[in-house]
Amino acid sequence: MEIEDFSAIVLPVPLPQKLRSRYYGDMQPETSQHPLEKDASTIQKSGLILGIESSCDETSAAVVEAGQRVLSNVVASQIRTHARYGGVVPELASREHLQNIVPVVRAALEQASVTLDQLDAIAVTEGPGLAGALMVGIMYAKGLAFALNKPLIAVNHLEGHIHAVLLEAKENQNTPIAAPLLALVVSGGHTHLYLAEERAGIWTYRNVGKTLDDAAGEAFDKVAKLLGLGYPGGPWIDWLSPHGDARAIPFGPINIKQKPYREAAAQSPRFLFSFSGLKTAVLRYVEAHSMQANIAVRQVALAKIENPGPQDALALCDKETLNLIASFQRAVIEDLLRKTLSAAETFHVRSLVISGGVAANRELRRRFTQEANRRALPLAFPSIALSTDNAAMIAAAAWPRLLTGYFATETLSAEPSLALG
Repeated sequence: MEIEDFSAIVLPVPLPQKLRSRYYGDMQPETSQHPLEKDASTIQKSGLILGIESSCDETSAAVVEAGQRVLSNVVASQIRTHARYGGVVPELASREHLQNIVPVVRAALEQASVTLDQLDAIAVTEGPGLAGALMVGIMYAKGLAFALNKPLIAVNHLEGHIHAVLLEAKENQNTPIAAPLLALVVSGGHTHLYLAEERAGIWTYRNVGKTLDDAAGEAFDKVAKLLGLGYPGGPWIDWLSPHGDARAIPFGPINIKQKPYREAAAQSPRFLFSFSGLKTAVLRYVEAHSMQANIAVRQVALAKIENPGPQDALALCDKETLNLIASFQRAVIEDLLRKTLSAAETFHVRSLVISGGVAANRELRRRFTQEANRRALPLAFPSIALSTDNAAMIAAAAWPRLLTGYFATETLSAEPSLALG
């Protein structure tokens, strides 16, 4: 949906108190009294939650019923704004969120045929993400919750990606995803492995693997930019890869040696990721094979096209470039596949969930599906629409918290580096 109504926004004055707690892990219901705090036993639960997501470069609002039925999911993308820079510019992202938040929320309510009074709660992304972008969503959600006298629910963006899969499994009445499950959250900012279980109505998470540097999606973006392709790089590489030979360039397996000073020292090196070395290997290949001139020609040609797409780049890529793209994608996917399946075996999980923006990659879906079937391991992906950042996943993740009374207070603030588990 194209958003054109950029109405004025009235935000409450932020309070100076420091956020006193996270809302993830071994949580306890809050006992202090705040204007936004509610008694869960007194709330009439029709199941309608308005979710708001503004962690990066997409403003989204959605209405989800009982964590399992999407009534609306509106996303205002900022790709055109940031494409010229080859990445997200935080200041510009915050300005776009300020313009988009009101019309996006209005559109979500209109599509769902729901009024504000019918909502049970307001859910919003607390983190991780860009500080300014997060604050736009949080301050709007706080003001809305206060004005409506509705509970406010803080949601971890990473947990939201996991619940995007759980949401659709319930909505489509598929076989329930059995816990404990292993979730690979793979996106432009994160490559994490989580063991997830449901306890007393709340999902709990244990982080068993993560990237030490570039996330997988970040590596896709940087390599695409290096090769003169568009932003975001993932869809371009996904589309162009089938036109190249994925075995043409033998990028070896990515192995990580544990170092004692690493923050991830408690985690096994077998489940840690690192893509900066692979990105450097692509750069070295470009330099060794004198590909810079062709890259410059491709950049100029694509710049002359209005809203260029990967199909426009195909005629501008020689066989060597296409082979490099395909070989790079293969190396990333094989590393994700090898370590994720090893973790699934080690922790004896009953199902596997792959979510996040990179989960939309067609070859990744094919390879994971093939290997999971071979191991008789139940596997679930979100739909393409719910793979990238969206508010439906935030509203879905908020549903268990509404049922158990884990609400945020007026001290809620943005947590750019918020961890899960």
